[in-house]
Amino acid sequence: MTRFSELMSGQTLLPIIQADTPEQGVQIAKAMAKAGLTLVEVVLRTEASIEALKAIKAQVPELKVGAGTVINTDILEQALEAGSDFIVTPAVSPALLTALAKCNVPVLPGVSNTGDILMALEYGFEEQKLFPASLAGGAPFVSAVSTVFRAVSFCPTGGVSESNKMDYLSLNNVFAVGGTWIAKKEWVEQENWQAITDSCIQALK
Repeated sequence: MTRFSELMSGQTLLPIIQADTPEQGVQIAKAMAKAGLTLVEVVLRTEASIEALKAIKAQVPELKVGAGTVINTDILEQALEAGSDFIVTPAVSPALLTALAKCNVPVLPGVSNTGDILMALEYGFEEQKLFPASLAGGAPFVSAVSTVFRAVSFCPTGGVSESNKMDYLSLNNVFAVGGTWIAKKEWVEQENWQAITDSCIQALK
């Protein structure tokens, strides 16, 4: 099984796409690809999310496209049927982890405390998403657990921004950060795709 970090191929930003229509999702994805990104996460938070994921895969084939906000096995099945290249969850449970462990694509399970970290690790997941990072203790928490869970590396998401991303990326047990700041809601509403491209370029520096 390919590790999630291997799928990212050195990309330290996990860009999150939240789209109200498939067309909107495609435009956001194109703007991100223009910045040099090779992998994006479509969060399944709107009625159009699955169709947006399919549209991005069809129209921006150079991108690896995964599904986020996977909270149960029904959503997991929909995401895999849509062709998701990877799966991201905001939280974990024994039932969800059992299903995730059987996936044939990379998975990034979401954790928020030491109990979650241990449970995900017991199911074989050494790469995890800390969410919501800012409320779960931020960079100090990630640093503190590094000596306890030495095999685990993280992709903090939630409250991560351009101003604090390096607090996380400077840590040895962080391989990437996720965020929505690179595709602000107002830019999407204004169809200011260049702003998204410019923000992604800045975030990759």
